[in-house]
Amino acid sequence: MKILSTVSSMRAACKEYLLRGQTLGFVPTMGALHAGHLSLVRAAKRECNRVAASIFVNPTQFGPTEDLSRYPRPFERDAKMLEEEGVDLLFHPQVEEIYPGGATTFVEVGELGGRLDGKSRPGHFRGVATVLAKLFHIVQPTVAFFGLKDAAQCAVIRRMVKDLHFDVRLCFGETVREPDGLAMSSRNTYLSPEERKQALVLYRALKAVMELWRKGVKESALLAQAAREVLASESAVKLDYFEIVDPATLEPKGEAQGETLVAVAAYVSTTRLIDNVLLSN
Repeated sequence: MKILSTVSSMRAACKEYLLRGQTLGFVPTMGALHAGHLSLVRAAKRECNRVAASIFVNPTQFGPTEDLSRYPRPFERDAKMLEEEGVDLLFHPQVEEIYPGGATTFVEVGELGGRLDGKSRPGHFRGVATVLAKLFHIVQPTVAFFGLKDAAQCAVIRRMVKDLHFDVRLCFGETVREPDGLAMSSRNTYLSPEERKQALVLYRALKAVMELWRKGVKESALLAQAAREVLASESAVKLDYFEIVDPATLEPKGEAQGETLVAVAAYVSTTRLIDNVLLSN
């Protein structure tokens, strides 16, 4: 596996594969890798001749009071994991390489970027869209792979790729969970053993909604009420949002008919976690 740190070297390495007529899968990450990331790498290996990954903790998607400075960065561990999975190229740039001094160009994502996590984290999706636009231009992937745990991010990426005519196919992998149901996240490492137990209430709330929905309850208000009752059972967990929305537009739905995204975000102590399920008739 080649580890590259400059835009020019990464672009040249990717172009070499593409000029040979090989397909290139791309898995962008912020590191602190877990089984969810590796499932995307394996999907890329199955679908493409070559696989590139990136590890870059993107400062523009963090708010001023968020966890940029303490976000986990176990690079040597991550690089070893990717090499063992057969990744061909790993792009690991410094901030100055991606955002050169004086950079003033950003990708705005409109109203979509102000929903769900975008509402709670103003500017977050502006940063996500900007860094992905840069990475897509550098790597020129055939297929890019993302996890559906970040459902709002997936909606933003779909919209950006369509609006800006990126020549890349998107592939979205299912949420990977721990045996007890907790969605895998790099931020899970922040949790104490007690907080780890408390965090399970997010998935319990989602399961309560799924059970009601399967019994025929479609009214979003009733489904949300059931979820909020479950969430209230863990007083240490502070709800950020619980929404039932269209997965493409992230707009609220009055009834869970057709494809419906049920999404939750909450704070377990100081750690913000997200989770979701997709209901589909």
